[in-house]
Amino acid sequence: VGSLLSSYGWYILLAAVAVYLLVQKVSRSLAARPSGPGAAEAAEEPDVVVRRQEALAAARLRMQEELNAQAERYKEKQKQLEEEKRRQKIAMWESMQEGKSYKGNLKLNQQEAESGASTSAVPKSKPNKRPLRGGGYNPLSGEGGGTCSWRPGRRGPSAGG
Repeated sequence: VGSLLSSYGWYILLAAVAVYLLVQKVSRSLAARPSGPGAAEAAEEPDVVVRRQEALAAARLRMQEELNAQAERYKEKQKQLEEEKRRQKIAMWESMQEGKSYKGNLKLNQQEAESGASTSAVPKSKPNKRPLRGGGYNPLSGEGGGTCSWRPGRRGPSAGG
């Protein structure tokens, strides 16, 4: 026994301290944990729980009412758009019956609608669109491609050797 303690004494002492600390930590965590699944709610006062649930229900009701109002506004906007499309189709059909160009009338109607809408909202200006390449670009000609041109190698025997 003496030789065992002299060889492994420090290891035994450190292991005993580690086990002691582990037991203390586990006992504290078990004491802090409530016993039973509903013990946390039972520890609170019932009127606090009821008030919290009522506030939650009121918040849900408010959010649902806002969602319903948004849905109504969206439906109204869709109806207005459909009515506008229907009017444009009728105008286009009437101009076709009269023998006029309907595309010009359609553009005029859109400009009138935009001018009516622009009084209530600020119109967004679109930047002038430029083509990505010049008009004379042809990828098969070999010109205008910049540094990405390919040339076939020389024919004949190789120069190395």
